[in-house]
Amino acid sequence: MTENTQQQPASNPELPTQYAPAEVEGKLYERWVDRGYFEADEKSEKPPYTIVIPPPNVTGSLHLGHAFEHTLIDAVTRRKRMQGYETLWQPGMDHAGIATQNVVERELGKEGKSRHDLGREAFVERVWQWKNESGGQISGQMKRLGDGVAWSRERFTMDEGLSKAVQTIFKKLYDDELIYRAERIINWCPRCLTAISDIEVEYQEDDGELVSLKYGDGEDSVVVATTRAETMLGDTAVAVHPDDERYAHLVGRRIRLPLTDRTIPVVADSHVDPEFGTGAVKVTPAHDPNDFEIGQRHNLPNITVMDERAVITVPGPFEGLDRMEARSAIVAALRADGRIVAEKRPYPHSVGHCSRCKTTIEPRLSLQWWVKVGPLAKAAGDAVRDGRVAIHPKEMESRYFAWVDNLHDWCISRQLWWGHRIPVWYGPNGETVCVGPDDEAPTGEGWRQDSDVLDTWFSSGLWPFSTLGWPEQTPSLEKFYPNSILITGYDILFFWVARMMMFGLYAMDGTPPFHTIVLHGMVRDQFGKKMSKSFGNAVNPLDWMDEYGSDAVRFTLARGANPGIDVPIGEDWVQASRNFANKIWNATRFALMNGATVEGPLPDAADMSAADRWILSRLNAVVAEVDAFYEDYQFAKLSDSLFHFAWDEVFDWYVELSKTTFFEGGAQARVSGRVLGEVLDVMLRLLHPVVPFVTETLWTTLTGKESLVIADWPADSGFRDPEAEREIGDLQQVVTEVRRFGAEQGLKKGQKVPARLELSGTALAAHEAAIRRLLRLQPEGESFQATATLPVAGARVVLDLSGVIDVEAERKRLTKDLGAAESEKAQAEAKLGNEAFLAKAPDQVVEKIRGRLAKAEADIERITAQVAALPQD
Repeated sequence: MTENTQQQPASNPELPTQYAPAEVEGKLYERWVDRGYFEADEKSEKPPYTIVIPPPNVTGSLHLGHAFEHTLIDAVTRRKRMQGYETLWQPGMDHAGIATQNVVERELGKEGKSRHDLGREAFVERVWQWKNESGGQISGQMKRLGDGVAWSRERFTMDEGLSKAVQTIFKKLYDDELIYRAERIINWCPRCLTAISDIEVEYQEDDGELVSLKYGDGEDSVVVATTRAETMLGDTAVAVHPDDERYAHLVGRRIRLPLTDRTIPVVADSHVDPEFGTGAVKVTPAHDPNDFEIGQRHNLPNITVMDERAVITVPGPFEGLDRMEARSAIVAALRADGRIVAEKRPYPHSVGHCSRCKTTIEPRLSLQWWVKVGPLAKAAGDAVRDGRVAIHPKEMESRYFAWVDNLHDWCISRQLWWGHRIPVWYGPNGETVCVGPDDEAPTGEGWRQDSDVLDTWFSSGLWPFSTLGWPEQTPSLEKFYPNSILITGYDILFFWVARMMMFGLYAMDGTPPFHTIVLHGMVRDQFGKKMSKSFGNAVNPLDWMDEYGSDAVRFTLARGANPGIDVPIGEDWVQASRNFANKIWNATRFALMNGATVEGPLPDAADMSAADRWILSRLNAVVAEVDAFYEDYQFAKLSDSLFHFAWDEVFDWYVELSKTTFFEGGAQARVSGRVLGEVLDVMLRLLHPVVPFVTETLWTTLTGKESLVIADWPADSGFRDPEAEREIGDLQQVVTEVRRFGAEQGLKKGQKVPARLELSGTALAAHEAAIRRLLRLQPEGESFQATATLPVAGARVVLDLSGVIDVEAERKRLTKDLGAAESEKAQAEAKLGNEAFLAKAPDQVVEKIRGRLAKAEADIERITAQVAALPQD
């Protein structure tokens, strides 16, 4: 990393009158990258701080979810870099097996070709060509956002090093008998033509049909219900509960399966719920996971009735029909045969869909590769239970344990061509050989490699250590593993986080992949609704960056980031953040034009004004507060703290209070100029991790130093001045109270009013000029009439409102408001005094009425004071 040789300025150059993000952001980011600020040196003696990017798909583009997550990671890593850590934010992309293959297959389709026309090797070459030419556009979009990643270390899950890591861990798991091949029920996508994992299935309410069918005849009959009538062609039993006396006479007997020439047994199995439906269920072991388990327990045959495209394969009248066509045809045939007992349409029920293409999933018996997750999942759970890994927020631990403690074996094979091909070879005589990265693959006649590839999550599960060079013992692995932290959405706690935990602990001899898991929520629209193109509420963050600047987008996202909670966001909020950036710009520009400087040491407190001491005291308190929020990953609170300190205290109060001092000039102006420079210096450093572009421009202009990226993070100096805080607090109270009173009396904003300030004997006496300027109070003239007196903070502000407001009209308005408040109070008191009402009314209703009473009493007190303050005839 470039050494920080930052120098103090000889003078402050003038800033442009307006901040134009588009003219600043791209150039700044390019300079940061060119100077190597974001690179990490494994030879450094600094303590390491490591975090990996959740690898976006190579097919993807930046969406608000990415922008949100990257903002949080960038804020954390920028701060750690400023704190003196050797900081690595590891970038990279996922090869996205199904999504990428679909993209390239669609391109081939436009040419009138399929992947089978090219053959496997040529197709994979075509995918690599697409990746090199069109994939990875998100990298450029990340730069737009300001991501401080170590670009020279960018990885891809299919690059040579990561492919070696995949083959290494597969071989290790295989040798340890934690990977096996077996025929099980899997989730099959008839569109993508591959197995997908349980967590890649999206469930939604679909309007289907529920058909009740009679199997068998006479006393040897039973009624079952199904939403998938086409699967009855593969039924091999009917199951009932062992204790269900209604069917005791049938258990062990065989009944006729309609539309076939087969009979099937009735079996007793405790899985059946006798209270649900008729208490009897059809059993299709090859097309339902629960039925498969029943079949295993009762040695039932597995009859597959559909091919990979969900087309019926059973010889007969339904052969060749799509499953949906077959469903209707089979129901019609059963109806004609008198087998339909009841039909219900529509029948809303939960149906699984492929998360990639939204096709209805077909449970299917298939020979696949599996990871035996039992010991791996236990280790992943233990690492959190014994405190080696912390989950934040802590209440998310229960979700994690519910998953890892009940994890089923993981189907890792996919019927694709793009991905890490399973490193297993089959020989002509039934041999099976697993090949490691340093092994020679078997050759000779009859040997062939398994045609499947590995689940994408298999390779991304290695991400925290494979990106650092594992399985080689590299200097980077030694320096930066384990990672310090993981920041990701709670929605992939199971997809990705649990897999990284299992593989990290397994591959790295019990060392977890990170110490802390920070889970954030999902970005939603301003009404809390999920963003979706189909809903018409999806937002391209690049559009907002073009319109308002990247800092505005980042600050909006960070300000909404409460741990584990979804983030609503609307364009109005981005506009407000843009206004904040402009406010920072304009206030700093004013400060520079009026002598704000960082040159020389801070003056002694004895030479400072109360306002100077107050703002420095508040500044150090905010430094401590922001540090505490960062350590607790409270991004919304730290952003809010900085917003209110900058806008409310620095700009609205301290800058305004300093204007008189700067106008008068002299030694005090020079002292305040140095204090203001100090405040801006520290404040910009505090803001930089969240809003890096505008702060970099302002800070380098203020200080003349090289870059905020490599500046020191501010430390709390310990300076506190409670007396100054009380004094300025009293001043704020006076100004705020008079402004409030003026607004209640109908005074226009900025309207000048004659006033007498009775401040003697208070610390406020030294601030009379500032109070008058802030409130636009005129000196009392010869015709001054004391029409309103406001006692506040031990002082009195006497106002002359004669000629300023229509006293009689205002008195009538207030009298009307007072009557309404008194009526509201009477109604509330009457209800609360009614014992019969209190005995019957819900607690929340009673509490609401008490709230109305309290508000009415406060309104009466306020309005009465306003009436009393009006000029008397």
